[in-house]
Amino acid sequence: MSARRPTRSAPAAAASPREPVRLRARRIYILPTRHGLLFAVTLLIMLVGSINYNSSLGHAVTFLLVGIALAAMVQTHRNLAGLRLRGARAAAVFAGDTARFPVRIEADGPDRTAIAVQSPGGPPSIGDVTAGDGHENRLMVRRSTQARGRLASGPVRVSTEYPLALFRAWSWVEWDGDCLVYPRPEAGTVPAPQSAVREDGARQGTAPGMDDFQGLRGYRPGDSPRHIAWKRLPMNQEPTTKQFDGSGSAEIWLDWEQLQGLEAERRLSRLCRWVLDSDVRGLHYGLRLPGKLIEPGSGPAHKRRCLEALALLRLPTRRAS
Repeated sequence: MSARRPTRSAPAAAASPREPVRLRARRIYILPTRHGLLFAVTLLIMLVGSINYNSSLGHAVTFLLVGIALAAMVQTHRNLAGLRLRGARAAAVFAGDTARFPVRIEADGPDRTAIAVQSPGGPPSIGDVTAGDGHENRLMVRRSTQARGRLASGPVRVSTEYPLALFRAWSWVEWDGDCLVYPRPEAGTVPAPQSAVREDGARQGTAPGMDDFQGLRGYRPGDSPRHIAWKRLPMNQEPTTKQFDGSGSAEIWLDWEQLQGLEAERRLSRLCRWVLDSDVRGLHYGLRLPGKLIEPGSGPAHKRRCLEALALLRLPTRRAS
């Protein structure tokens, strides 16, 4: 085992998310923890006292504790050696939320206890690893997000202090994984998209149709107060919303050019909010962006496609005059 302090180049070459990384002995570093240093100072004081007072019992207890500490150091190192780690696809999040990168851990031999994974500066995720085939052990590496786009998983530190927390063993691994970060939806009350005119001259509305009453459903955030069944509210604990036939015929365009006067990121934030609101209302909506056009549609796949386009939109850079 090695006691050298690792440098920032400690992570091995990045592997693909499907390729496991095996922690070998030469890639594992180990140093005493604060508790371990305090324990060492205590043992030194006990040794000096035993020598000073010529106490055979003191010598016996001191060297017994030294043996326990050395055995704990070996066990700490073995608790990490031989682990196989594999990165998995991270679910998309909105800017400002926490991205969660799954890490699948496999082990041969005995089970492993108190294995921690974390990104630099992030909170650790700690769990036990059950050895053997067929056992899927998964921990989450959490990273904060600030801007939209693709967030790389980055280096991940795998560590353990088991069994006595006198020593900490750790290693660095890295995958070619990322997480898609959507723009942060604009909060508060936002104006609705402007109505557009189809080629046949018919106006495209911004709200569901109100032809025939179809029934009631549970209230969803963003539902119009005019569609809430206020008369039924005293009879039900949860509010309900009226549904009308013709909601699928409402077709709108969410257009970048409608938001003249707003900064680019503010436009993306509002467009993101419009996409989410349109999906909740069951509208048939399309998206117009600089250099990209998404035809009107609906459903989870269409919403995901629109949000991905907003997340990956490349804005033109201003040239210095």
